[in-house]
Parts: sequence; C-alpha cells; structure tokens
Amino acid sequence: MSTPFYVSPQQAMTDRAEFARKGIARGRSLVVLQYADGIVFIGENPSRALHKFSEIYDRIGFAAAGKYNEYENLRIGGVRYADLRGYTYDRDDVTARGLANVYAQTLGTIFSSAAEKPYEVELVVAEVGETPEGDQIYRLPHDGSIVDEHGSVAVGGNAEQISSFLDQRHRDGMSLAEALKLAVQALSRDTNGTQREIPAERLEVAVLDRTRPQARKFKRIVGRQLVRLLEADGAASEAESAENPEDSGSSEE
Repeated sequence: MSTPFYVSPQQAMTDRAEFARKGIARGRSLVVLQYADGIVFIGENPSRALHKFSEIYDRIGFAAAGKYNEYENLRIGGVRYADLRGYTYDRDDVTARGLANVYAQTLGTIFSSAAEKPYEVELVVAEVGETPEGDQIYRLPHDGSIVDEHGSVAVGGNAEQISSFLDQRHRDGMSLAEALKLAVQALSRDTNGTQREIPAERLEVAVLDRTRPQARKFKRIVGRQLVRLLEADGAASEAESAENPEDSGSSEE
C-alpha cells in the first residue's frame, strides 16, 4: 500500500489562491467609480448578452470579473437573498453590507473546501446613498474577504495597474462624463503603459443614479447616450484647453 501524498494546509491554501488569482487575471478588467450623482460601472465587454454588471435591488449594483458561469450563480443567489429579505422584512433592510456578508460566507466556504475548486471570481457590490457620503462599495476577492473601497476600484485583468492609475487621478465630485473618460483611459492602458482605443460599442456601462425619481436607481447606458457622453467630455476638454492655453502643453505620465 502506497503512502498518500502529503501537502501542508498552508501550501494547499497558497496553491488554491494562486489558481483563483490566475483565473481572474485572464478576464477583462472592469472599473467602479464614484461620481457626483452616484456610482458608475465601466468595463470592456464585446458581448451584448453576457453582462458583467447587474441590478441586485433598488439601490444596489453588482459587478464581477472572472468565470461567467460562477459569478452568474452568485448574482442569482444575491437577487434571491435580496428579494426574500425585502419581502420578509422591509425594502430598507436590504443593504450592500448585508449582501457582501452573504457573498463573503459563500466564497469563503468554497475557498476553504477541499472537495471543490475555488471560484475564479472577484466581485464588487455597490450601494448608492442619498448623498455621496452614503455611497458604499465593497470588493470581495476569491477567498471571501471583504474590502471596503472608496472612490474607485478595479478588478480582473491588470487590476493593480489600473487601480494605481485611478488612485492618482480620481477625485470627488466628478461628472459622469469625466468619470467615464477617466475609466476608459485606465482600461485602455496596456501593461507596458501604451494606450489603445476602446470603441463605445465594446464598452458595457451602467450607473446607480441617486437623482432618479424611481426607487430603482440602476440603469444601463448604451448606444447614442454613451457616445454622446464620451464625445461631450472630449468637447469639454478641448474647450477648457482653448480657454487655458498655458496648460495645453502639459502631459500626464
């Protein structure tokens, strides 16, 4: 009888974490940003049917990078949790923090279970508040930990490089057009720092807009509306440069 191959618990967890990180990194990056009127989700996604961003409940949005079938199962579970809690108690009892805790328990259980592989997903759960100070953004890595984010967050692909770019340039009170331009600039940077063009039809964009009169604040931005926002921001930048010619020669690293 042969001796079973032994792997220390520490090494097993390290290998599982490395496996999940590599799977997530193979996916396309996405960005979640706060802007003046809410929270915007931007990602490169050529598919019009398989969404990275979804509505979970009235004021709560969901974003995910990694394997579609795995994060779609998590999204459906989140919708069921939110509907049941809102129906049983009150709609105000459904919060991003509660949903993040549910996702953290699920991901943590799967990650620590030797009977199945870890999920190759990274999630963002966001809730728009009545004011910018009330906005909540939670990032959930593959191991089920919860990271409370502010301002901007990137997951998937080269998320570390994108996050560094956003941290240096994102500011509170940005307009939607400014936030979109910043996000597209971050997403279009290759690992070697070169810039490429991402056409509007390859972008998936959604917002949690606190100014909407409806209880449901989530909406998608597509087609002409997205093109107008991107072009309007470019026109505004050109007008600003014309008014401030001394700044026209400045460059960003």
